[in-house]
Amino acid sequence: MKKYDIKTTDKETLKKWFHLMTLGRAIDEKAPAYLLQSLGWSYHAPYAGHDGIQLAVGQVFEKGQDFMFPYYRDMLTVLSAGLTIEEILLNGLSKATDISSGGRHMSNHFAKVNWHIENVSSAVASHDTHAVGVARAMVYYKHKGVAITLHGESSTSEGYVYEAINGASNEKLPVIFVIQDNGYGISVPKKDQTANRKVADNFVGMKNLRIIHCNGKDVFDSMNAMTEAREYAIETSNPVIVQANCVRIGSHSNSDKHTLYRDEDELSYVKAADPLLKFRRMLLRYKRFSEKELKEIEAEAKKELSVANRKAISAPDPDPKTIHNFVIPEPYKPKVYVDGTHNKDGEKINMVTAINETLKAEFRKNPDTFLFGQDVANRDKGGVFNVSKGMQQEFGENRVYNAPIAEDYIVGTANGMSRFDPKIRVVIEGAEFADYFWPAMNQYVECTHDYWRSNGQFSPNITLRLASGGYIGGGLYHSQNIEGALTTLPGARIVYPSFADDAAGLLRTSLRSEGLTVFMEPKALYNAVEASTVVPDDFEVPFGKARIRRSGADLTLVTYGNTTHLSLQAAEQLAKEGIGSVEVIDLRSLLPLDKGTIFESIKKTSKVLIVHEDKVFSGFGAEVAATIADEMFRYLDAPIQRVGSTFTPVGFNPILERAILPNAALIYEAAKKQIQY
Repeated sequence: MKKYDIKTTDKETLKKWFHLMTLGRAIDEKAPAYLLQSLGWSYHAPYAGHDGIQLAVGQVFEKGQDFMFPYYRDMLTVLSAGLTIEEILLNGLSKATDISSGGRHMSNHFAKVNWHIENVSSAVASHDTHAVGVARAMVYYKHKGVAITLHGESSTSEGYVYEAINGASNEKLPVIFVIQDNGYGISVPKKDQTANRKVADNFVGMKNLRIIHCNGKDVFDSMNAMTEAREYAIETSNPVIVQANCVRIGSHSNSDKHTLYRDEDELSYVKAADPLLKFRRMLLRYKRFSEKELKEIEAEAKKELSVANRKAISAPDPDPKTIHNFVIPEPYKPKVYVDGTHNKDGEKINMVTAINETLKAEFRKNPDTFLFGQDVANRDKGGVFNVSKGMQQEFGENRVYNAPIAEDYIVGTANGMSRFDPKIRVVIEGAEFADYFWPAMNQYVECTHDYWRSNGQFSPNITLRLASGGYIGGGLYHSQNIEGALTTLPGARIVYPSFADDAAGLLRTSLRSEGLTVFMEPKALYNAVEASTVVPDDFEVPFGKARIRRSGADLTLVTYGNTTHLSLQAAEQLAKEGIGSVEVIDLRSLLPLDKGTIFESIKKTSKVLIVHEDKVFSGFGAEVAATIADEMFRYLDAPIQRVGSTFTPVGFNPILERAILPNAALIYEAAKKQIQY
């Protein structure tokens, strides 16, 4: 049974719809004028031709129950969902009072985070996995609602769209994927994007997935389709694809000129298919409204836009002084071990045990903590290195579970889960080895700028664990270091412990903090005797606080991870030979970096050697060296030196690995040279 049609839908509802469609189109047509007047709206993707489906999505959306992930063409969608004209204009003009981002995000990226109309990226459809993560949380917390995610048909060419739809189908989650099919991806026609004329047909055969086709140009067909989709998703807790056939009346955006690739016949066709004009004609043909009544609605919409326009133009612009606000949330501050050190005696445990026991302790403390990733929950096995062993048995398969081999999906759905409630903490093994993390870089980037982009309204509360580094003979994809690449992106904390107690303390602090923390685990030290320590049950380590592992007066050696132990060996040898005393600083935290401890040591020694496992060229040590050169140059008696891997991948054969990675002898020679400079 169809709920809506031109004959039986009540007049007040029809009036509301026509008013919204008229108002939306007026804003859509006015947007380019702001750019011409140098007032803003530098990016505008007109929605004209998508009117039916966008009106329907907004009308079906239930504030307080549903989450919506609109894309950059969804102006009418958010207007229909309840955003005011002024709120839309403030976004377009990138004003400080823009509710989406405070002017930080691109224009035409509409959001109202406190309504769960989410702030999404410009990377098309990257929010699909966020919608899946939210829906996963909805099911766990028995919340009656749906996650609605929207984008064009060409976005389905992205691999992460498949991952999202496959994941929602496999997990049986109430996600509605709305595909607005206008036939083009900028200038690329659909025939060059996909083999199926209807892109939704690419997903036919997926279990638990329902596909609904509708005419996205038609208000009634779109309303019926979206109503059916939402009811089905809630009743069955299954995903739905709604493929809406639309037209794109104008260019892709204000940076595109569609007359260069569309002929006159096509342009005439899409103009004639205008959904707003069709709806207007229907209202007159079926005598639901008179011409006078419709003109009154149109005049009222024009007046509303004029009033909102004056307010938006006079709104304040963003203050340049605020650019450092909301880069990353303030972390949890340790209350007992304020400097991240202890003097406890007792039995030493290895790093694997320390991480495992800390995870369990924090899962007991916070029932809203979850762990998932590849191979983390198989009976007695807990990941490749057994770090999560026994966790699923204690906390259940709804809190600890395996993910598909889809790194982007793992990070993206973790991001989505944390959107459901700020008290949620998600621990993920982003990849079985850090080297395999690259497919997730899109979602990593999203996580790093969510907090800044949303003007402090949302931060993904994720601890991203990665088994990193070499010295195991793993070779390519099992022994590489990636922290040098990850540290270039603001918005994440990155820690790299060298000892069991620091691993436990940093992990505890991470799990109690808001925001994204990358937890690099040197896998060669998991079971190493030299990394084993006494670990107090409540041990905490603050972010951005290095630890002096060995005091010295002749040379400051800055290191972290596997090379901490090699550096200590070299320092001991130099001391035995009477060559000099080396102060070994274990960074523990790369972002934020403890410049204070490094600088105080340099004031004492006047010489610096930076040692890490990663490549010297473009490794993290290069940034440490540059920071020292910028701020401590007058204290130096010798050039800054660095030790690291050769500028090659790490070899698999141990003979090759030993020739590539730094060792104690290499560090010894470099330190000796610095002391004697």
